[in-house]
Parts: sequence; C-alpha cells; structure tokens
Amino acid sequence: MHYLTEALVREGHEVTLYASGDSRTSARLRPGVAEALRFSTTRRDPLAWHVLQLARVAREAADYDLVHFHTDFLHYPLWRRMSVPQLTTLHGRLNLPDLCPLYEEFSDIHVASISDSQRGPLRDVARWAGTVYNGIPADSYTFRGERGSYLAFLGRMSPEKGPEAAIDIAIRAGIPLKMAAKVDPFDRDYFDTRIQHRLEHPLIEYVGEVDEHGKNEFLGGALALLFPIDWPEPFGLAMIEAMACGTPVIAYSQGAVPEVMSEGVSGYVVASVDEAVDALDRIERIDRAGCRAYFEQRFTAEHMLHGYLDLYRQLAAPT
Repeated sequence: MHYLTEALVREGHEVTLYASGDSRTSARLRPGVAEALRFSTTRRDPLAWHVLQLARVAREAADYDLVHFHTDFLHYPLWRRMSVPQLTTLHGRLNLPDLCPLYEEFSDIHVASISDSQRGPLRDVARWAGTVYNGIPADSYTFRGERGSYLAFLGRMSPEKGPEAAIDIAIRAGIPLKMAAKVDPFDRDYFDTRIQHRLEHPLIEYVGEVDEHGKNEFLGGALALLFPIDWPEPFGLAMIEAMACGTPVIAYSQGAVPEVMSEGVSGYVVASVDEAVDALDRIERIDRAGCRAYFEQRFTAEHMLHGYLDLYRQLAAPT
C-alpha cells in the first residue's frame, strides 16, 4: 500500500514500513529482506521470509499506536496475544471454502474490506471494521481529453482476468487491442496454450508488463479499457487508473465492478462479448472529463487516507 504510506507521511504521521530493502518510501523503512521476493533468484520460500518479518513486527509492536497489516491471515495466531491495536486489510477473494472456518476461529481480529462486495462470503463471520476503497494520487495519472484509437487490456494473463474475452471483443468490434500484462509462472501454461497464438491476429498487440509511467501513457491513449473479468473481483485497480486518465471502462458485472463503476459516467457494465461490442458503439457518449471527475470524487489517495484514518481512530481509541 505504497500510496497509503506516502499519504500518511505527507499528513504528518510517523510511519514505519516493514517491507523489502529496495522499497521506495518516505516512511521509516524496516527491511526484512534485501530485495523484493518476487524478483529474488536466491530466496525460494517466500513464506519463511514473511514469518520472519511478522516476528520482527511483534517484537517491536510496543513502539506503535496501531499496526496495519496487508499480509492476509498469517499474523492472526501471533497477534491474538498482542495488546497493540491492529487492522488487517483483505485484498483478495474471500469465496474460498477454507476461509469460513478460519474467520470463525479468528472473529476477534479486526479486518477491513476494499469493497462491500468483497465481504459477501464472510459478511456474517469476520469482524469487519469498515470498507475503504483503494485510491491513487490524483496527479499520478494525466487526464486526456481526446479519445484514443485502440482498446486497452491491463492486468495478468490469467483466466480470471479475461484476456480471451478482451481479444474476442476487439476482433468483433474491429478495433485494435493493446494488451499490457504480465505472465506469472503459474499462468505460463495458460498463456502458451490459450493466448499466444491469438496474438498473431493483426488487431492484437501484446506490449508486455508496463510500469507506472507506462500505465499512464498506455491507459491515457486508449479509447476504452476492457475489463472482462471472470471472477469475484475484490476491487479492480485498473478501472480507477483508467478513469483517472478520463478513459472509460467496459467491464463485466462481477464482484465489485457495479460498486466501483458508474453506468454511463465511467463507462458501461456488461455481461457478455455481445454487450461489450454494443457498448463500444456508444463509447463516444461518455464524457472523458466526467469520467475523470467521478474518479476524483471517490478514488483518490486522499479519500483512501481519510477512510483509514477514521478506522485507526476507532480502533486505537481507549475502551
């Protein structure tokens, strides 16, 4: 949660970040490992390093007014024995069968959701402190008033993100599609067997993974972002990144999509390839300035900051 950490520091709060040593942060950095585990070629077991980091947090917990975790449920047994207030933001899908008994056991742990939809499977089980939408700095993405000439797909090359549907939509609509996506090791077989040969179509261009600057250019230059997901999306950060550029979104109605989107303002919510193609016929009705304004009203880093500060105050207040 880099944007949250930076916003807290700018607000004047003392923040300590437990992360890898190569992290870029304005907070006081307490590295548990030299480089990000995702890029390490020598550390084969990420879980071991996460456990070591959590043990260090526990040893130093008395130095803090509150500890905010983004480590899923790894720390629950440890933190049950701590007196320092904590909040855990859940970032993933919660409709997995093993999670219900886990949250029945740890119903004393305060958790935050990133959308109300995300809570569904554990709505009456987990101890919800509140919902805080993800946010990004308003100045990190540049508003583009002019419409682009291509469709964009941004995310992972995995079945749940819908790259095949995005390709189908683009070909049916006759509009070029640029795909900026990473291929994780566990998605390699899917990419090789289901996606790679489809990239040979003249309308489809695979540009690989892009950084923050690249995303700004990529999304800002697009006619629309295609978000044809096939899973209960907890939030969908790519949608608000596109909105920040003024680029409308065509998204499948799964998970938090109807909660994040504003029909006819930020784009269109659809249920199929056919509906997505029809929506593209209406895409020029979307006012790009209105799309950007909608982002500013709901999904900036400042909105996220104040949402979490409200939860911090509630949890850290004397009882």
